Amino acid sequence: MPIYEYECKACGHRQEAIQKMSDDPLLDCPVCNKPELKKLISAAAFRLKGGGWYETDFKGDKKKNIAKNESAGKPADNTAKAKPAAKPAGGCGSGGCGCH
Repeated sequence: MPIYEYECKACGHRQEAIQKMSDDPLLDCPVCNKPELKKLISAAAFRLKGGGWYETDFKGDKKKNIAKNESAGKPADNTAKAKPAAKPAGGCGSGGCGCH
């Protein structure tokens, strides 16, 4: 289901709501109770829960980037790989030119 972002034009309150695409947009602000909520244009966001998705079922174990236990609030493993060592700078004789 898509996650929509709303902003109240009366008080400036912002909120997100998980809604079906067929649901009517929200109108009433939960803070000031005025019918001034407007749907914002933002990057699409959605949640893929359960099995059957590439991330959970088909991706290799070393490449998975999902939280093991969402309810415990544990972050996903995002360890970065080390970059290869840089080649030495310099001219001929130092190994930097590639001819030695």
